[in-house]
Amino acid sequence: MTTHRMIVDLDRCIGCHSCTAACIQENEIDLGRFYTKVINVGPTGTYPNVEEYYLPVKCQHCETPTCVKVCPTGASYRREDGIVLVDHNKCIGCEYCIMACPYGVRSRNDRLGVIEKCTLCAHLVDDGKNPACVDICPGHARIFGDADDPASEVAQKLASAGDSLHRLADVGNTPGEAFLLANQTWRS
Repeated sequence: MTTHRMIVDLDRCIGCHSCTAACIQENEIDLGRFYTKVINVGPTGTYPNVEEYYLPVKCQHCETPTCVKVCPTGASYRREDGIVLVDHNKCIGCEYCIMACPYGVRSRNDRLGVIEKCTLCAHLVDDGKNPACVDICPGHARIFGDADDPASEVAQKLASAGDSLHRLADVGNTPGEAFLLANQTWRS
């Protein structure tokens, strides 16, 4: 079995927004909409110990996604490999999934009348490639692969990261994505 997962190493993210640009280009996203974005967090602390970091935010490809549970047409679904998608042929644009997503990473495409979100570039993954945001990252902050393959980098990081591994808040959806943060001096 294959379970596609992504870890973002926050110590390596330089906040360049290359992931956002690559995603927009690869997925032909309309102007003003994003499947992934980078949030500047901070600064925190007091001089001279002031720090900030960048938090890339996208769909968490949850193990039990609330967006899938509330979809009245079955348009939102989770593939066996862990990627959560929206079938635009079934989507009626009702926005239930937008309201159910605890991370605010879904949006309505008014031009098409459907809901859109990060697909982990499933079309590339199905061809054995990485998502566009992974390959473009100059800091190599995004680690992608099969979490079920013990030889993969993502599986090794998941197994060895310990307290350095963080996930967004779990509200019964079990987020599948993770954040690696080895330098925790600023973390409160």
